[in-house]
Amino acid sequence: MDTFASIVSTISGWLYGYILIALLIGAGLYFSVRTGFVQLRLLGESIRVIKEPRKDRDAISSFQALMVSTASRVGTGNIVGVTGAIIAGGPGAVFWMWIIALVGGASAFVESTLAQIYKKRGENGSYGGPAYYIKQALHSPALGGTFAIALILTYMGGFNALASYNMTDFVKVYFPGENATLVIGAVIAILAALVILGGGKRISKVTQVVVPFMAMLYIGVALVVVILNIENLPVMFQLIFSEAFNPQSAFGGLMGAAMMNGIKRGLYSNEAGIGSAPNAAASADVSHPVKQGLVQMLSVFLDTLVICTATAFMILCTNLDASLYIDAAGNSMNAAYIQDSLAANFGAFGSFFITAALALFAYTTLIGNYFYAEMNISYLYKDAQSNKTFMFCYRLLAVVIIFIGAQFSAGLAWDLADVLMGFMALINVPVCLILGGTAFRALDDYIKQRKEGKDPVFKAADIGIHDTEYWK
Repeated sequence: MDTFASIVSTISGWLYGYILIALLIGAGLYFSVRTGFVQLRLLGESIRVIKEPRKDRDAISSFQALMVSTASRVGTGNIVGVTGAIIAGGPGAVFWMWIIALVGGASAFVESTLAQIYKKRGENGSYGGPAYYIKQALHSPALGGTFAIALILTYMGGFNALASYNMTDFVKVYFPGENATLVIGAVIAILAALVILGGGKRISKVTQVVVPFMAMLYIGVALVVVILNIENLPVMFQLIFSEAFNPQSAFGGLMGAAMMNGIKRGLYSNEAGIGSAPNAAASADVSHPVKQGLVQMLSVFLDTLVICTATAFMILCTNLDASLYIDAAGNSMNAAYIQDSLAANFGAFGSFFITAALALFAYTTLIGNYFYAEMNISYLYKDAQSNKTFMFCYRLLAVVIIFIGAQFSAGLAWDLADVLMGFMALINVPVCLILGGTAFRALDDYIKQRKEGKDPVFKAADIGIHDTEYWK
């Protein structure tokens, strides 16, 4: 296991120290320029679109799709991921999280718009994602299948194992004993099974209630912490910007620990460009693909610029010494750092609150991640949804992985999730660069109709696309 963990860590260092930094920021900047910075220009429009009702009662609404993707995005990475990035990269890591979110908003728009354009009709609404637009637009079912496998391994495997580990790591301090991780892992798996075994519709119904509640409560507590430590705000902002370009690197990244850890944790948290959210976007019932592209773009901002920033401000305003939260083996004690920061402001309640918040975030992450995995098993096995025995076993496997993840070590859990996510990005981002012109034309069509005072309705032929199933 130690050898495997070392190999995974080495691959992670190369991916995030060299390759993905250039790929993700480069693609995000390109999409931003080509769309006229759609993530800023049409931010108000994205908020308006969320309010639109679905026309098909059996389908998933635009808001429900947003909540599913936000459930996956807003999770343990928003708490322990941000905490770990600050410990490893300093306050400057927060700046790079913001950057990856700003440029990533354009990437999220492009990939989700493409997912809508090339989505498929199903018995209960529509479905799709990168695997489907790779197959349909690039005529490469093998590459689409490779992506589907990578996503299943990443979300049902690496990410859910990591979310389970993080939840267990927080909760076990309240349940001492040799078998604590086994018991906690079993409880988490059972609670996840209650939703996962019900399939995609139950997932969307649960997330549309839980996600807004937990996000608003978390932001509210963060505002209280900032107010209590208002005198520390000027120094906090000064550290964020001054240390963003610190050349010293503990891990060999090109631009230092702050940049590498900020981008790594920012990408893990908002997932822009890696091809996850398009699976939820394709299931939404909208009149024009651009509408859901705008909605998913908003999810990136909600995740990183709001939730991640809330965590960072709670930690940095409290001004605890981050160097004290690295153990003898060199591992960062993420849980202890954020728990102590809240305890410094609210006493015992602070520690209980952050534990409850992470448990809730991790829970919605588990079920949101599984939603993506279920969309992609249907690509690999067309009759999956109609084969009840197969789907039961598949969902049961997802539950077992959640239990196993609770027993992982910290370093392996994070590195494995990072590497699997990186491989997804290496497939999806180049594909989006190739197909980006289709999303740009769809955006032009949408803006043209809005200027004419219309509620935009999409016809694929209007932008020169003739190989779609849904928009003929």
